[in-house]
Amino acid sequence: MRVVIVTESFPPDVNGVAHCALQTARHLVDRGHAPLVVAPATAAGAEPDAGAPCPVVRIPSLPLPGYPQVRVALPSRRVAAAFTAHRADIVHLASPFVLGVRGMSAAARLGLPAIAVYQTDLAGYARTYVHAGEAAAWRRIRSVHAAADLTLAPSSAAQNDLETHGVPRVRLWPRGVDTERFRPDLRDEDLRREIAPNGELIVGYVGRLAPEKQIELLSGVCGLPGVRVVIVGDGPSEPSLAETLPGAVFLGRRTGDDLARIFASLDVFAHTGPFETFCQTVQEAMASGVPVVAPAAGGPLDLVDHGRTGFLVPPRDADAMRDAVRALAVDPAMRTAFGATARATVEGRTWAAVGDQLIHHYEDVLAARKAVLAA
Repeated sequence: MRVVIVTESFPPDVNGVAHCALQTARHLVDRGHAPLVVAPATAAGAEPDAGAPCPVVRIPSLPLPGYPQVRVALPSRRVAAAFTAHRADIVHLASPFVLGVRGMSAAARLGLPAIAVYQTDLAGYARTYVHAGEAAAWRRIRSVHAAADLTLAPSSAAQNDLETHGVPRVRLWPRGVDTERFRPDLRDEDLRREIAPNGELIVGYVGRLAPEKQIELLSGVCGLPGVRVVIVGDGPSEPSLAETLPGAVFLGRRTGDDLARIFASLDVFAHTGPFETFCQTVQEAMASGVPVVAPAAGGPLDLVDHGRTGFLVPPRDADAMRDAVRALAVDPAMRTAFGATARATVEGRTWAAVGDQLIHHYEDVLAARKAVLAA
């Protein structure tokens, strides 16, 4: 198959959309297919695509005001031209919002089938950033995804949200995790001594430092005796979080093997954001053999087995987050058991396995289109 992946974000960006698009492209190449990626251009002077698994077409873009790490593609004829030049069989729209909407329009004009992958809780972001607009966000989501031949949801919670708001033709497609990169034996005692020189229990958060992640909920955890909070990532909330989380260690953005070493060196992984459609960092912590504390909302509901691999706590409840971490802090045997079960739980969730599921979805859509044309 000749597949065009239109994505709102692609490496060197570090986020769930970019990572999933990269893994999808890699798997398609591994299975003998021919992907092409269409993504917003990066900042001037960057050369981001030397290690990409397939050709990448970059669309001119501008930084999002107030959040320059996010770039928004400008209108361009390159999208439709890329589809035609690649002789695309199917279009994969990764978290369509701006560039993806143009990709959907181009696919419709060219008569190409399109699969839309839902990854971003825009309604939740509307509540967080403008304290309104949730209904408008769902209207946009519904209009974009209704035009696709199929929408793929990353979790049962996301699937339920989409169907409740009138999005048709929704099926489940979870995310994989690199169990070779993220594994327990990477635990690094030198790193642990550097972060927690007095032997403190290390509780880590990994992800964007942005308002919707609600990382300030870890303030109570920072107050627990014998606990050191570690924050990995960057974003606009970093200056305020440095004040809100006294004593926390900020390691900045980390990737690849360096990030895997940090994950494996944690004692507890804590995720705070209630708007996750999946939450890849939870899977990476589990693959690293680390128990998880996360909100009982969105993607973590599918990932965390409460009382076996970690704890699910009420969203936006700092006290519940603190108490769950405390329960793990005082019980080393529980941490060990939860971590071992977490690792065992995700060992079959490889990117190869979920990538093959995606290819089956492509095949189903192509077969359905062929049947309609033959009728």
